[in-house]
This record gives sequence, C-alpha cells and structure tokens, in this order.
Amino acid sequence: MKKKLNSNRFTLVLSGGGALGVAHLGILEYLEQREIVPAEVIGTSMGGIIGACIATGMKSTEIQELLGRFAGVKNWLKFSLSGNAIIEHDKIEEIFIEIFGQTMMHETAIPLKLIATNLGNGEKKVFGAGCDTALKDALLATMAIPGIFEEKTIGENVYGDGFLCENLGIGEAGCDDILAVDVMGSNSFPKELPANFFKSKNVLEMFERSLRVLICNQSRQLLAGSPKNICLIEPDTSAYRTYDFHKIDEITELGRVACSGIEPIFGE
Repeated sequence: MKKKLNSNRFTLVLSGGGALGVAHLGILEYLEQREIVPAEVIGTSMGGIIGACIATGMKSTEIQELLGRFAGVKNWLKFSLSGNAIIEHDKIEEIFIEIFGQTMMHETAIPLKLIATNLGNGEKKVFGAGCDTALKDALLATMAIPGIFEEKTIGENVYGDGFLCENLGIGEAGCDDILAVDVMGSNSFPKELPANFFKSKNVLEMFERSLRVLICNQSRQLLAGSPKNICLIEPDTSAYRTYDFHKIDEITELGRVACSGIEPIFGE
C-alpha cells in the first residue's frame, strides 16, 4: 500500500489529453485550498500548458479564464494547405507570448519539465531548467500532435507531442513522492463499444477509443515499473472528447470529483 504523500516535497505530474486536461484544474483547486505547492511540475501536451501556468505562479481561476480562450477556436486555429499538419501554430504562439513573454524554461518559479518527442529519431525530449529554450517554444513542441498541429523546430531538431513517448511523465520525477493526474487513464474510455446508427460515427469513436487505450497501456507500464511513491488520480473523462474545449466547467468538475473520492492524499 502506498504511503501518503509528503506535502512539502512532491512532484506534480499532469498528463496530456487535449480538452480532457482541463480536469487538472480540479486537482489544482484541491492543492490551493490546502496551500500545498509542488516541488516541481511535469507536463505533457495540455498537461504541459496547465503545468506551465502553475509553474509561473498562476492560480486555477486565472488558468480557467485562459483556457476559455481555447473554447473559441477562431482565436487559435490557423489552417494550412501545405506542410505536414492541418493547423499552423502562429496564433497559439501569439497567445503563449502574451501569457509567458520570453520566459525561459529555467526562469519559472517552480521547476518545470515538459515532455516532447523528437520526430527525427523518435526519442523522448525533456525540456527543463537545463535547456536554453523559451517556455513558449517548449510548449509548442509538447502539444504538437502530428498531422493536427504543426511540428515545432528548435535548433536542429523537429519535435512533436510528448504523448508519443510518455503521456504521463512519472519517469522524469525528481521527488520520491508523486501526485500523478492521468486524464487518459483507465477511466478515459467507456466499457461498452459504440453503437450509433451511423457507422461513420462508430468508426471515429473506435479510433479515439483505441488511442486512449494505447496511451493508457503506455502509462500502466510506467507506473508498474516505477519505484516511486505514487498517488494516481484518474478522472472519469470517458463521456468527453479531446476537442470539447467548450465544456470547460464540466470537465473541471471531473477533477474535483476525482479528488473528493480519494482524500486524504497527503500525510501530516
């Protein structure tokens, strides 16, 4: 049985999951209410965006307001007819510059690690305090879903979304105690297969379900092999889609519910 976490020194790990990552805000509220601050934050994709906000001192209410901007897709969508992806990252980069300016990875108030994938060799890339990289650039790398969002070139390397190698970044934790929040875990897909009237809808749902199962199994292997003391929270995101940015309040509530079901997390 896992011990309770040390509230004075633990790593907060936030998974990727598109709009499902909004559930991370419910866990952040839990920490804020108890005035508990992680020693470091690790994030992948949407978990990386929220993690960056936490690491630079933003509160849950501020982050929720920020994510509201993603609900209006015209604020960040820029379609491209060339290249390898449907959506260019110009507008998203503008938002990141407005929020984080030219903050470097080593300048965050709380140490931050963002996970991306080197698309040239398939290897995991961890952007942390030791990298001479702007925070906005590392964020564009960790969230660049291949084929959907434009890949990010940093130096001589091209990077894509970190979910390809480690969606739940527990392997990079520097603390022995870890609070890991996985919105693409075992509670992210329904137990029954889709049964819609239109076959095309069933096919799309099966594709997303398969992706969630694949990512879930990746994380399960990491969890099983970790010697760390891990408290795992898996919000029930099965009823929502990775593009449901217009349901921010509902998805945030999923994080709150998940926390209430496992209290207390921390020891004295």
